[in-house]
This record gives sequence, C-alpha cells and structure tokens, in this order.
Amino acid sequence: MKDAATDYGAVFQALPGMVALLTPDLVYADANEEFLRMSGRRREDVVGRYLFDVFPDNPDDPAATGMRNLEASLRRVLATGERDTMALQRYDVESPGRSGQWEARYWSPVNAPVLGQDGTVVLLVHRVEEVTELIEARGGPGGSRARVLEAELYTRARDLQELNERLRVAHDWEREVALALQKAMLPARRQLGHHGAAVRYRPAVGALHVCGDWYDVVDLVGGNRIAVSVGDVVGHGLAAAGVMGQLRSALTAASRVAAGPAQALDVLGLFAHVVDGAESATAVTTFIDCDMQTITYSSAGHLPPVLVHPDGRVEFLDRATDPPLDAHPDPRPRPQAGTGFTPGSTLALYTDGLVERRYEDIDKGVARLAESLARHRDADPEGLADAVLHELLPPEGATDDTVLIVVRL
Repeated sequence: MKDAATDYGAVFQALPGMVALLTPDLVYADANEEFLRMSGRRREDVVGRYLFDVFPDNPDDPAATGMRNLEASLRRVLATGERDTMALQRYDVESPGRSGQWEARYWSPVNAPVLGQDGTVVLLVHRVEEVTELIEARGGPGGSRARVLEAELYTRARDLQELNERLRVAHDWEREVALALQKAMLPARRQLGHHGAAVRYRPAVGALHVCGDWYDVVDLVGGNRIAVSVGDVVGHGLAAAGVMGQLRSALTAASRVAAGPAQALDVLGLFAHVVDGAESATAVTTFIDCDMQTITYSSAGHLPPVLVHPDGRVEFLDRATDPPLDAHPDPRPRPQAGTGFTPGSTLALYTDGLVERRYEDIDKGVARLAESLARHRDADPEGLADAVLHELLPPEGATDDTVLIVVRL
C-alpha cells in the first residue's frame, strides 16, 4: 500500500518548542500551538499581523532593546541567508487581557532562513525558548547561588551582545572607508563616455563583505583601440580595497605599453608577487581593436567574458584561461586568444558576485547571464546593464561585490 504523504502542517503545529514563520516583511505567516500557548495569544491575534505590532517593546521601560535586537537579527538572516542565534534577551510581553500590564520575560531566540528555488529568502523561521523561570528561580537548597549564577549568565549575555554591537559599528565604519577608497580608485564614468560602455558596481550587503572587485577601461596607444578589464581580490575590507587599487593601477600602466593582453597580465603577475594580499587574485583583460574588429584576450583565473553577436549568438571568451595571479613561483608566459566581431556586438565582463549563488553550480549563473544579455541585446548599454542586474541580483542584494561592464562594439 502506498504510504500517505506527510502532513507537514500537522508536524509544524505539533513541534514541542515555540516556532513561528515570518514573511520577509516580518509579518506572521503562521505560529504553532506552543508559540500561541506560551505567548498567551490567539491565532487571529498573530497571523497576518506585523511582528512588532503584536509584540512591541514595553513603553514603560526606556532601556528596552528586545524589539531592536530581534529586528537586527531577522534583517541579518534576510541579507545573508544564514541562521542567526541571538544572545539571551529580556523582552517583556503585555499580559493577555490586561492592557497596559507588562510581564518581564526572558527568551533565547534563533532565526533561520527558508530559501526558495532561486536562493532567496522566502520565509523566516523564528524559534524561541522561554527561560524566564530559569532566570527568576527562587527558593530551595542552593537557590541563592542559582540566582547569582543565572544573573551572571544574563549579564554576560548582555555584555556579549553589546560587544557584538560595537563590532558591527566598527565594521560599518570600515565598510564606509573601504567603499570610499574603492570609489576614489575606480575610473570615473566620464572616462567611459566615448566608448559606448556602461558600468555597474554594487557593493555586497552586510558590513563584513566589502571586497576588492575592480574594473578599468584604458585607451591604448596606436589606432582605435581600448583595453577593458575586471579583477577580483580575495579578502574583505580596507586591506582588499588597498590591494585592488595597486593591481588596477599596475594593469593600467602595463596595458599601455604591452604588446597584448597576455603580456599585460604577465607584468601584473610579477607585480602581484611583491604585493601582500594579492595571492589568488584574478583578472581578465581584453584588447579591442575597433578598426580591425577583433578582440584579443587573456585571463588569470577569472570568469570568461561574454560576447553577444547581433543575431543573438553567444560566445564565451574562454580559450586563454590560466591560474590566478601569483599562482606560480616561477612566472611563465600566459596564453592569449582572439576572436572577431561585427558592429553592434556586445561585450560583457563581470565578477563572480553577479553569477555565484549559494548551493548552485556557478556555470548555471554564467548561463543565466548569457541568456539575459542575449535577450536584451537590442537595448543601449545603460539599459542592458540595468536589465541584467535586475534579473540576476537577489532583491535584497548580493553577498559579494558585483561588477558588470557592458561595451557596445
């Protein structure tokens, strides 16, 4: 006999702990029986309502931080797609049926994401364990010592929470400085004007994820030629931004005098050997000859540029790929390849933040990019870049820096 399908709704309601489901807008989608019983609320008081309308902070306690801390945790889960375990919280609850009377309650919350097929967060699992009785233990042998230990536990948890908050503030400051440094070192949009190019740079969401992605467009000596490059430095924060600036400047100088893109990357590889933090950095550069209608390219461990022809045919520039910069103790000549194009073709260079998703092979992201570029190929570069970002980046933003440069040939 065929087994009956599992009733996951019944399983959810029967869970022994307090569990609720929230939408990304922090509205209750459901709550199990234990959650309703322990919080003293009816289902109609909770489901369909905004979290903090149901459970606001105690207005009589100006030092209350429960609502702020819980919202910060839930926002982190939405931004990162990862579980967040909170420190022990005091979060007072209004007594059911007694308006204006608040009960001191202590909770141990954990918030976790439910991911959709596209990797975005579609629901939040909010699980809480009430520990009020533990914190307010009274009487019995050893009761006094228990109260001291429990009070110390709570105090240490609050201290840890405050320390984490100070660390986040520090990281926020570092993020702002790193972004300002990146902006100062990357080429201004006015440098792209006469090239028919569009650039999009999107920093990662979250204070800990400022990375070293970069791009460059260089007018080459002799003929109607330009070099278009992108790169990615391993690491985060100010250190990565500093390395990024050094590598970009070195490649800009090398491209102006190199015979081709492979030689430019050879020079960049030699420079990377003496730059701390340049290990495993990647870069790809293309030399575009607009008169001869050719593209010569070379890659140091970077994702392949995408060339979309006017008829929609997609060509990946992947025939000259080598390990990342500083990968070989003894530098050797890098490979180089070329291809032709017809006027009206579109060339796109990018970093992995655009195509890489958690739990998904990166080839799927690259294929998704190629399909989007081909479908919107008739748009001007600015419109094309906007369309691609709209289709490929999660609504809440990517967890890695993203660079996209689109050149209409």
